Amino acid sequence: MSLIKMRTKRALGLALMLMVAVTIGFAQQATGSLRGQVKDEFGGVVVGATISVVDQSGAEKTATTNEEGVYAVNGLQPGAYTVRAKATGFAVFEQQNVQVTAARREPLDIKLSVTIEEQKVNVTADQRGLSTESENNADAIVLKGKDLDALPDDPDDLASALQALAGPSVGPNGGQIYIDGFTGGRLPPKEAIREIRVNQNPLNAENDKPGFGRIDILTRPGFDRWRGSASLNFNDRILNARNPFAPTRAPFQQKLYGFTLSGPITAKKSSFFLDFQHRDISDNNVILAQVLDPSLNAVSFNQVVFQPRKFTTFSPRFDYAINQNNTLVLRYTYSHFSLENAGIGSFSLPSRAFNTGNTQHTFQITETAVLNPKVINETRFQFIHTHTFQTGDNSIPAVNVSGAFNGGGAQIGQAANTESRWELQNYMTATWIPNHTFRFGVRLRGVKITDISPNNFGGSFSFAGGFVPQLDASNNIVVGAQPVFISSLDRYRRTILLQQQGFTMAQIIARGGGPTFFSIAGGNPQAEVKQVDFGAFFQDEWRIRPNLTFTYGVRYENQSNISSNLNFAPRVFIAWAPGGKTTGTLGQFGAGQPKFVIRAGFGMFYDRFNESGTLSENRFNGINEPNFTVSSTDVAANGQPIFSTILQNTVFSASGTATNAPSAATLTNLAQPQVIYRVADNLQAPYSMLGAINIERQLPHNFTITGVAFMYRTRHALILRDVNAPLPGTPTVRPNSQFSNIFEWESGGFVNMSQIVIGVRNQLNKVMSIFANYNHGKAVGNTDCFFGNQFNCIPSNSYNINSDIGRLAFFPRHSFILGGTFGIPKLKLSLNPFIVARTGQFFNITTGIDSNGDRLLLERPAFADAQTPACPAGVNPLTCDLRVTRWGNFDIRPKPGQTIIPRNFAEGPGFFSVNLGLSRTFGFGDLPGAKAAQAAASTQGGRGGGAGGINVPRGGGGERGGQGGGGPRGGGGGPGGGGGGGFPGVSAEKRYNITFSVQIQNIFNRSNFAPPVGNLSSPLFGQSTQTLGGFGDSGGASNASANRRITAGLRFTF
Repeated sequence: MSLIKMRTKRALGLALMLMVAVTIGFAQQATGSLRGQVKDEFGGVVVGATISVVDQSGAEKTATTNEEGVYAVNGLQPGAYTVRAKATGFAVFEQQNVQVTAARREPLDIKLSVTIEEQKVNVTADQRGLSTESENNADAIVLKGKDLDALPDDPDDLASALQALAGPSVGPNGGQIYIDGFTGGRLPPKEAIREIRVNQNPLNAENDKPGFGRIDILTRPGFDRWRGSASLNFNDRILNARNPFAPTRAPFQQKLYGFTLSGPITAKKSSFFLDFQHRDISDNNVILAQVLDPSLNAVSFNQVVFQPRKFTTFSPRFDYAINQNNTLVLRYTYSHFSLENAGIGSFSLPSRAFNTGNTQHTFQITETAVLNPKVINETRFQFIHTHTFQTGDNSIPAVNVSGAFNGGGAQIGQAANTESRWELQNYMTATWIPNHTFRFGVRLRGVKITDISPNNFGGSFSFAGGFVPQLDASNNIVVGAQPVFISSLDRYRRTILLQQQGFTMAQIIARGGGPTFFSIAGGNPQAEVKQVDFGAFFQDEWRIRPNLTFTYGVRYENQSNISSNLNFAPRVFIAWAPGGKTTGTLGQFGAGQPKFVIRAGFGMFYDRFNESGTLSENRFNGINEPNFTVSSTDVAANGQPIFSTILQNTVFSASGTATNAPSAATLTNLAQPQVIYRVADNLQAPYSMLGAINIERQLPHNFTITGVAFMYRTRHALILRDVNAPLPGTPTVRPNSQFSNIFEWESGGFVNMSQIVIGVRNQLNKVMSIFANYNHGKAVGNTDCFFGNQFNCIPSNSYNINSDIGRLAFFPRHSFILGGTFGIPKLKLSLNPFIVARTGQFFNITTGIDSNGDRLLLERPAFADAQTPACPAGVNPLTCDLRVTRWGNFDIRPKPGQTIIPRNFAEGPGFFSVNLGLSRTFGFGDLPGAKAAQAAASTQGGRGGGAGGINVPRGGGGERGGQGGGGPRGGGGGPGGGGGGGFPGVSAEKRYNITFSVQIQNIFNRSNFAPPVGNLSSPLFGQSTQTLGGFGDSGGASNASANRRITAGLRFTF
């Protein structure tokens, strides 16, 4: 019997060995496995999470997620298991009765800190495919891993690239950037970014602003083993092409270096992530202006000025698991910025230079708690303290010749601003009812600003164009002659010439010379403001059927400093997957995902009245800081022209300076009316209504195409109206003679927008991915009061604000973005193109003449018609009423009955830029356990190619994941499971890696010009004086220094 038992054991052993061999060769068909991806509440992957699989006897197997958040546990006997997931900074996940079969293929994806319901039944396909979940709209752009290589390293350029990627913004404040769920704060270095999500879940009730244009940046948590990096980026003028407006290739150098370090503090309990970055930029800017030479001839002034900039930022992050149900994340950020010779460029001469800098401290705390099996609570707090200083010369007055040059002093003085902002969030996620995910919470924000601004304490003279008397050879008025038009520079020239000939200021003004306006402020330069705003929301995501999700909610907002209380914003949207399979576990469509998803929704959004408006009211209230603007038509109490009284000793020079300017005390003693700012008592918070429909289609060969159409209506948009503007037809008569301009914040504006967005993305193969977006839109309104520029909020006609109905300046008609990652395995190169193209920005054409007496120079010309006199032969056409331009024929002096051209009537040059990143990585040294990793990866094979159940950055091979495959993202973004094993043939995962990279902005050296000068009184009308940055805006790093920039980079990682 013993012999039989022995032979039986041997036979069983041989059979077992044969089964193991067959299992390895045929993808483990006898035993089962669990694999999947772990993500956080924003959809970002969770690296270093510990996955425990426990059978009914208590035996346990563990695995750790790799850099793509992927785990795999192999060799499981068929049966029921309990699955737990733990990660520092996240709530503990547990799911019981997980059935494992020998043929199991669907992944078990885990979402941490979102909902218990999702945690317990989230057996979904890879979230890069289509689904009806509200946060999984396919038109969202998700960048992580290798995808981030397509973006620039410089944080300023990175911000510009992300804004271009988000497309034209929706709403009055443009695209919003959120760092780990918080507003404000500095953009982290790219090495500290784990994931970037653009345009995700646009109608979510949690969002105070539309998701179109929203950018969420998630930073890296700490790892459970030591990791780090050191990087250096370098750029010099010898690598760049000359700015087309610069007379020579100006000196320029940029050095960016930083490091990151991450590792455990207490094993399986706490970890940290530290990043540091310093940028030293020997920058420059280009002045392109029209000035006068000593002989009073108009000449071009073209000069490159030096503008050195320095940035330093430092940020540690700590992740701590308090217990199984509570986790804590602490983050501190220090940043310092300095810039010399700011305020110079375009029309501004070197004398307008000032220095500026700021220091910012940011503290963030996030606590996540599992309150009970169906409720998760997340509490976040942020505090930002910023101190900003500016130093410039306000001892001499400024001289502003409209559209020609800005000279004289900078008018900054010794300015300082101290700002403290705090933000408290508390959000709950609950699954009390099956198939319902409830999310609700509150957000409370506050700000306190102390601002010391002796701005314009030295005074400013402004010269504008206009119609003036004709003069004879002796500079006397030709009696009976028709007035002629002169430019702003001609008026300044006439002023100096007549002063040199001994004419008094009264005589100069009568002959068409003298300044058009003079403004000055004085008194107490300090003003303060405090503001608090509150937001609360409720939302229910109801899975009616596996292929139909209905989400509804409401958000309420309010704030101090205005009385606008009924700010309820309903949200409702639906997602339907026609043809999707309805069998299988809730939340999945059989063994795959839907091929077709339709989304539709409606939402209201309220915007906040910025604290800067209240700060202006507190500063210029007629008491705190007297503010004056007087013109050549004003008279003093003695009946004499005011300029004859206050400018009798003022002397102007050809170099663009003025001496002996009057003081604010002088105007106070003369009882001149002040300019004041105030907020209307009935000001309402701006609100917007957004309706959208989104179609998502999964195509063969891993293509996903999306189409989004939306309409956007904003009402109660802010305007800054002069309620004391001169009455129509009477430029010198105001309703209240005790005051000059009374600028009042009102909510009488509107904006109508419509847009169609078509997007395509594809994971071509293991080493290639691509995404592209095309935007077509139209935006019309009666205000351009966006992005914090108060001057754009002022209507041209305070008594008819709808006369300003026109196109929005910031919203191009067409725009296109294309990016991707392309690997060349034979050369071990990675290419990351980023292409931006759009039609020109709209801009305003103005006469440059203060014809209505409001001292703002916002008047527009009329379309030329039969009333417009032709310019006589031999007469300079720039002195006539008729102006012939490439945008049409205009009458610079509109006649009764003529049609005024619309606001933003003209269109500037289009933009096109091809940017390219190239990189090659050299690795050396094996990772700990690398051989075991390869062995584990080889047993997985086939679909999904995961990383294995050990702690390595990425696993070995495996074929391409299917439509719902669980493989990690291989080298780039796109649908499907992605390629297993990282970036095969391009960079092998080693213990130590050195990456050489080159980033080229505007590779074809195309000159992308900014919108031209739109002032018809400017000698530079119709000419661009600046270039745009490499991503289509005027921001970014050093866009003035070069047309094409080539930056070399070196990065070491371990």
